[in-house]
Amino acid sequence: MSTIEQRHFLIVDDDPTFSRILARAMRLRGYDVQHAQNVEQALQCLQTQLPDQVTVDLKMEGASGLTLIPHLRAASPSMRILVLTGYASISTAVEAIKLGASNYLPKPANADQILAALAQQDGDPDMEIDTQPMSVSRLEWEHIQKILGEHQGNISATARALGMHRRTLQRKLLKRPVSR
Repeated sequence: MSTIEQRHFLIVDDDPTFSRILARAMRLRGYDVQHAQNVEQALQCLQTQLPDQVTVDLKMEGASGLTLIPHLRAASPSMRILVLTGYASISTAVEAIKLGASNYLPKPANADQILAALAQQDGDPDMEIDTQPMSVSRLEWEHIQKILGEHQGNISATARALGMHRRTLQRKLLKRPVSR
């Protein structure tokens, strides 16, 4: 009698609805699922079970999901790590990959898209490169995201660095630019 080895999946996200739906979808696909609402809980989960695959939300209460990536990579170099975020930007994608994430995906994403992104090999040489320049609003968004990342998501520190009022920055962050 052969036994099938259980696949382990860790969801690190502070959105309870998204986490519950994703956990259910992954269980239906045969995964043993653990959930952590922040970086500290995720580190505790690593002590009990090393996951094969992990989704990490970028912006959570407390520390950024980016701070977790080196710990995950150190725990298991073969672990597949996907950064999910509703605040996607080129700068955070680059930073996530530099830190060791396997891939990066903007929310909303369903279970099939998440598994496809996790299965993708690092560095896609066939990736299409857009030759159209970014719009001014998109460039501004990317710059704000870069500075926000440099200040670990601290809105007040980012506003000071950008020379703008905190409320102005918050309004700009709520207005997501079109992709181009």
